[in-house]
Amino acid sequence: MGAMTVLELLSLLPDPAALRDRCRAIALLDTVLDTYAPTHTFVAGWRDGVDLAFMDNGSGDQYAVVFDPAGVFLYGFDHESDATPWREEDRAHWPGLLDGLPASLAHYTEAPEFQCHGFFDATVCAWREDGDTEWRCGPVEFAPDESDGADWLFGLLLDGSPDAYVSFAEDYFERSVDRDAVAAVLAGSPLSRATVISLSSSADYEAIAEQARRLGYCIPDEPGI
Repeated sequence: MGAMTVLELLSLLPDPAALRDRCRAIALLDTVLDTYAPTHTFVAGWRDGVDLAFMDNGSGDQYAVVFDPAGVFLYGFDHESDATPWREEDRAHWPGLLDGLPASLAHYTEAPEFQCHGFFDATVCAWREDGDTEWRCGPVEFAPDESDGADWLFGLLLDGSPDAYVSFAEDYFERSVDRDAVAAVLAGSPLSRATVISLSSSADYEAIAEQARRLGYCIPDEPGI
């Protein structure tokens, strides 16, 4: 059995509202654990009325999820996958990758933030227009031994559990991570001082709380709680 590709990813992605909450929570957790170089980020108001979730693992792989009033645009880039545009001298997308992408979201393939030397580097692409009940992708095809990177790029987003994040964070940050604190953030609980300190004893709560506000995350009315 081959690796999961975007074709299987579609049925596993949560609805846009849940996905946005999960992206925001993961970005906040990363911010607490690594304020200066988080792997996952979330930019509320990236564009007018548009939010952006972004992942960069520092090794040439990334994904972005754009939350636009017109819908959600998602892409990923696994530079070592079979679908990498770099498989050809003149970079080319995997056949069908962007076919069917609605005009209301297609302009994001040209966003400067997603360009590499003037090209939209992507191995995975999916979307869900506002009002649609399903995620969609282009008519891509993969042999059983071919991969686009969807399996590992989006594994954490798909799982969304405290255990999955703790496993990622303990491996990535090489330190123990408080599961209860992770669970509280993933559940959307107001970000308390106790939760922040449980995640990082050296964290500046006020600074973290301000960053959380910018993410659109809920903060207690009494910041000292």
